[in-house]
Amino acid sequence: MENTYIKRLGEYTIRQCSQEDLQAVISINWATLPEHYSDFFFEELLKSSPETFLVAQYGNQLVGYIMCRIEYGFSATHRFGFARKGHIVSVTLLEQHRRKGLATCLVQEAIEGMKRRGCSETYLEVRTSNSPGIKLYEKLEFRITSRMEEYYRDGEAAYLMSKPLE
Repeated sequence: MENTYIKRLGEYTIRQCSQEDLQAVISINWATLPEHYSDFFFEELLKSSPETFLVAQYGNQLVGYIMCRIEYGFSATHRFGFARKGHIVSVTLLEQHRRKGLATCLVQEAIEGMKRRGCSETYLEVRTSNSPGIKLYEKLEFRITSRMEEYYRDGEAAYLMSKPLE
């Protein structure tokens, strides 16, 4: 798969993830998040939703990623009915590359990929203790739609946050 250029943000490049990037993405996941996935899960999301699996690159180094899944199910933003939805599964950056607008850019560009795939809404789960993440998503017009007790393996609750897409 050819690396598809998305946009530049200062000295950073946001682009589609490639198969060759997966080991670096998995390493970033292990270094920054308590939730870990199998290698197969990363591969499957890259194969099924490449438009919404993006990486942030600084020089030749990957410093962050967002991976999403396209789903069809009950709408989180409409009262009744089914919807094609983009599920933001994971987004993270190495610590020294945070607070530079990269997470905002990754989420916005992934949402554009969701729209190209016909999604009418997007959603994610976020730890209730993750104040910076919650603020970021609220800034991007996500709204808390519910609280899920003991959602994470360590027993912490999560907020379900969603946003309709135009």
